[in-house]
Amino acid sequence: MNRYPLWKYLLILIITGLGLLYAAPNLYRPDPAVQISGQSSSLKIDQGVLSRAEKALNEAGIEYFGGEVQEKAVLLRLKSLEEQLPAKRAIQESLGHSDYVVALNLAPTTPEWLSRMGASPMKLGLDLAGGVHFLMEVDTNSIVKANMDGYVSEVKSKLRTAKARYRSVDLVDDREIVARFRDEELRTLGMRTLRKEFPTLLLTEAGSGSNLEIHITLADQEIKQLEDYAVSQNLTTLRNRVNELGVAEPIVQRQGRNRIVVELPGVQDTAEAKRIIGKTANLEFRMAAEPDALANSKEYFEYRDERDRATRGGAWLERKVIIAGERVTNARVGYDENGMPQVNITLDSRGGEMMHRATWKNVGRLMGTLFVESRFTPEKQLDAEGNEVIVQKRVDDKKIISLATVLNPLGKQFRTTGLEAAEAQELALLLRSGALAAPMYFVEERVIGPSLGADNIEVGVTSVQIGLLAVVICMLVFYRVFGLAANIALAVNLVLLVAVMSILGATLTLPGIAGMVLTIGMAVDANVLIFSRIREELRNGLPPQSAINAGFDNAYSAIVDANITTLIVAVILYAIGSGPVQGFAVTLSIGILTSMFSAIMGTRALINLFYGGRRVQKLWI
Repeated sequence: MNRYPLWKYLLILIITGLGLLYAAPNLYRPDPAVQISGQSSSLKIDQGVLSRAEKALNEAGIEYFGGEVQEKAVLLRLKSLEEQLPAKRAIQESLGHSDYVVALNLAPTTPEWLSRMGASPMKLGLDLAGGVHFLMEVDTNSIVKANMDGYVSEVKSKLRTAKARYRSVDLVDDREIVARFRDEELRTLGMRTLRKEFPTLLLTEAGSGSNLEIHITLADQEIKQLEDYAVSQNLTTLRNRVNELGVAEPIVQRQGRNRIVVELPGVQDTAEAKRIIGKTANLEFRMAAEPDALANSKEYFEYRDERDRATRGGAWLERKVIIAGERVTNARVGYDENGMPQVNITLDSRGGEMMHRATWKNVGRLMGTLFVESRFTPEKQLDAEGNEVIVQKRVDDKKIISLATVLNPLGKQFRTTGLEAAEAQELALLLRSGALAAPMYFVEERVIGPSLGADNIEVGVTSVQIGLLAVVICMLVFYRVFGLAANIALAVNLVLLVAVMSILGATLTLPGIAGMVLTIGMAVDANVLIFSRIREELRNGLPPQSAINAGFDNAYSAIVDANITTLIVAVILYAIGSGPVQGFAVTLSIGILTSMFSAIMGTRALINLFYGGRRVQKLWI
């Protein structure tokens, strides 16, 4: 009685060993570091950049070590967190503000042999690592207006095709299209045409006499879908772009109906973070302007020849945009017949139709591909008190990367050339991630310093230590040998909890540490139920071995029921909660699952090793 087969002991040892392995990287504290990357992917990051940065740090008297040139960045490790901001300022002044991104970072110190096995430390949230927090609001009205603008031209086209002559078709108050007709016959024809062509639009008749109108609006459900799409698209775009622009472990998530929270751990400069978030790249396709076109209907842009990569003058393009990046559904880098990089672009159905219609009418004319890159650059200004301050100014760089003759009407798939290989990679990435569906505004911003994050870590670790120590002492005092087994299982549970969070890439926050403390109590609570049941069986006269067996078996259902109900609550918290609540829910959920293994299977294995197969007269419980 009370013996496990060998395979169960081996299973427990293997799981515990793997837990120790994947929890081990959390013992290696990361080094404070400064990371240097380029504003554009085409900017070369080499040993020269590292040398200039090292010279700047030496002149500033800042200690550093482990400078290295990585694939797309330079990393310099520092001795202390307090030196990060001075180091960043010194390097920025040396390299200049326009070409390089200098960001604070935490460089991992995990041994290479652990990294090769896929082991990495837990991510730290904003409250532990420090960084910047932004609350951004999406201007959902703009996407409704943009959608209605698109319908204006389509309504005109369909009415002309049906010979339903109209006086005017205008967008009123950004949400309603008004089509005016001279007589009832034309309005009836127009109503019949629009009902057939646009079954999802709401059509109502108004006006009298010679000014008869059709009012066209979107259904409330369609407006809501557009608004949800704008927020979701912006969320995806922001997440993809922030991930690719050198910020370590960003958090981007939706909050409420039309707001997005962006948290960038390790970044201490809000202006710098805004510039990183604001960096975008997009394409616009426009027809080349006719020589006699009006000045206000065309724009002049620099043109870079794709053959010699040199600027050779410029060209006039129409102001009207055929399509832009928001119509792109896929973009991949390839090479043309001359071995030059190109971006193969696929449009959505509406974009393909718009491109086909525009090029079908303009075969033989030149069409320009305009590369648009938005960034923030520092600019010196005087504040109200006359002091010189540096503010971030948004700049849109536009250049023609391709100016080619339209030989045949284009459709959903085509290609664009004229970029360097690195630029083509970046453009394809940003087009795949999607354009912002609607403008966004900064509603709130705040900075959490690295020292505050370090204080939070210290307080959190102290709370876990105090809670663990109190539980260990109580279990030893009340349950003796059984309490020792429970304490060993509790330590294994914490190791497994940390290991699972590290494997899943979960972000540890201060509420997550609170979830760990709660997990300690809940894990030992299962052992308390088991040991209390064993005591009860002993009082009922069962022999020790039978009491142990009955205690584990009879308490099992109560433990499972209690943990399942708590797990359901944790899942609900994660589903409806925001960032801090979700961090607590994730830690609690994982802790419940690991405690089921350690508190039941692990504790029983230890008790079986100590008492199993022996003649026991008395239990130390």
